[in-house]
Amino acid sequence: MFLHLGGNVIVPLNNIIAIIDVDSISKSKDSKDFFKLAEKKGFVYKISSKETKSYIITERVEKKNKGALKIIKTIIYFSPISSVTLNKRTGFIDELSEI
Repeated sequence: MFLHLGGNVIVPLNNIIAIIDVDSISKSKDSKDFFKLAEKKGFVYKISSKETKSYIITERVEKKNKGALKIIKTIIYFSPISSVTLNKRTGFIDELSEI
């Protein structure tokens, strides 16, 4: 299954580590520092020029060869869609199966 994060960005649900509300980050100095460092290191992808409402932390296997270690790439998406809406979208299929 996939989740639309806004703009033209869609990610597999199994790549998502966390969906975080912007307001919850603003309360913690350590969290703010983490996101600043992630942006500085190039782990951040801003989906839109609109106001960021949520952060989506993802990981995916970038490369996996026989006998080689797998390379995991972390991307933090800055989404203009609220964390509540994104969380509701992740349960959409569960709701359909109950019908």
